[in-house]
Amino acid sequence: MEVNAARTTRTPKTEPARRSVRAKRPLALTTPDLVLLSLLAERPMHGYQANAELERRQIRDWAAVSKPQVYYSLKKLARAGLLRRLETGQPAAGPERDTFETTDKGRKALADALEREEWTTQRDRPAFLTWLALSWQARPGVFRKQLKKRRQFLLKELNRERATLHSIYAEVGHEFHEAVWMVGWMIDQIRTEILWNRRLERSWKRRARAVNTVFAEGLPK
Repeated sequence: MEVNAARTTRTPKTEPARRSVRAKRPLALTTPDLVLLSLLAERPMHGYQANAELERRQIRDWAAVSKPQVYYSLKKLARAGLLRRLETGQPAAGPERDTFETTDKGRKALADALEREEWTTQRDRPAFLTWLALSWQARPGVFRKQLKKRRQFLLKELNRERATLHSIYAEVGHEFHEAVWMVGWMIDQIRTEILWNRRLERSWKRRARAVNTVFAEGLPK
């Protein structure tokens, strides 16, 4: 009887402790979460409107936010109290039409996330850069063909981003806005790669093997 009593007294003490540890664990905010917190801080929207606005602003050019992720983040952030579901007085049209706005708690969570060091200490890994590193194994003629395809793509993207910049100017009315700075940065990056691409096309025939090849210690010589 004493053994059974000991077992029953330990269970209620340990379980609440586990729950308290889980409760104290901070909510991990993903890129879609942060984008939605910022978007809904501007004005309340439901999921369909949020997706339409992401498309209109071409946000997916700089942030990976799929349509399913929008609805998942809305539910997740609402459960955490970072978003508030609004009563619109309109007939219910399904959960995807629930309207949300960012709460004060959500604004604070977003502001805290923007102070993380990882924003300033990461580098991109462009797929074309990976291709370039492996391109010495490509078949004859492929290098120059791929180089031209890349340049054609960049020229199309440059025209698209220029058109985007014009539409942003028309909307915000001045150049001192984060959307202007972002698209301007992307335009500069594309221009730089186009110039680099053209230089590489002029010199690709001179590509040669490394003169002083060095491998990691322990590899057979």
